[in-house]
Amino acid sequence: MDKQARFESIREMTAIFPTVLLCNIAEVSRSGYYKWLAAYETRRARLDHDVVLKEHILAIHRIRPHYGYFRMRTALRKEGLNVNHKKVRRLMRELGIQSVIRKKRPFAGRKASVVFPNVLNREFTATAAKLKLVTDITYVRVGHGFLYLSVILDLFNNEIKAWKLGDRNDLELVLDTVKQVNAPHAILHSDQGFQYTTKTYAKLLADQKLKGSHSRRGNCFDNACVESFFSHLKTEKLYLTKPNNASEAERYIKEYIEYYNHERFQKKLGDRSPVEFREAIAA
Repeated sequence: MDKQARFESIREMTAIFPTVLLCNIAEVSRSGYYKWLAAYETRRARLDHDVVLKEHILAIHRIRPHYGYFRMRTALRKEGLNVNHKKVRRLMRELGIQSVIRKKRPFAGRKASVVFPNVLNREFTATAAKLKLVTDITYVRVGHGFLYLSVILDLFNNEIKAWKLGDRNDLELVLDTVKQVNAPHAILHSDQGFQYTTKTYAKLLADQKLKGSHSRRGNCFDNACVESFFSHLKTEKLYLTKPNNASEAERYIKEYIEYYNHERFQKKLGDRSPVEFREAIAA
């Protein structure tokens, strides 16, 4: 048995027998074993991270099949995953996916119906509740498929004011989320996703006396606060619980939002949760 195999055997048996004894039996030094183990754990962590990245890439590719590796890198960064374009290109090759290139034809492509000016303009603070709201959609991995989560966040205290989980990333998902909000004259900011630029969406905002605001096209940082929430939700809950169906996903998301709003303290809020901060200001 070569040394590599002996190290592997020791690693598998250390839960039962002392490492010193195993190293003596295998006739290897403890320092040599620990050096191998450190390298092994580094490789394993890298592989685990690659698995997470591949899951994100597959989900994004499903929604945006025209993304090449540069745009895929930007989409990953929106999810809080900082990775260079060379690694994204390698992982996409390993997955066997590439951007779907469409032919450019005169007058081809959909034009947005309604694009609001960027009223928010990255001013991510508010002096009172229900003045500045931001909204976005993210995907949620469920078993071997995906669901879509739409949320609305109040920039005054980062509180989640509304959310909706659905099996389609469509206009209805967005409308159902907005209908939950009662904040006349507030700004509601989003990116220029197709749902947010429809006349139906603009009419709903007008009916609810909300002032629409859109990020600049292709600029993920214009809506960074809600992207930050999605990152916390996934890393602190969904990646750990790994829901297998829609019922589990909805329950886990509800649990996390309750925790996030009422218990998860934030430094910018004076180490208070969003609800604690709002109630303290109101007192």
